[in-house]
Amino acid sequence: MKIFEGKIVSDKMNKAAVVEVKFVKRHPLYHKRMVVKRKIHAQNLIGAKLGEKVKIVECRPISKTIAFKINEIIK
Repeated sequence: MKIFEGKIVSDKMNKAAVVEVKFVKRHPLYHKRMVVKRKIHAQNLIGAKLGEKVKIVECRPISKTIAFKINEIIK
């Protein structure tokens, strides 16, 4: 089960939000650390707002793009 922390960048959908998650990845040739950002669609049943830091958890596919749920609000 995957658990990520990220920031909500959009909450305009009904009962869903877009969460931006940052990963640190090493370049395969140059070995420099890079920050990679991913936007993950998550189900928002707890009412998290734009700009809040949240923890998301992997779940069964809810729709075509949503396969995560917002578990808790951190900030």
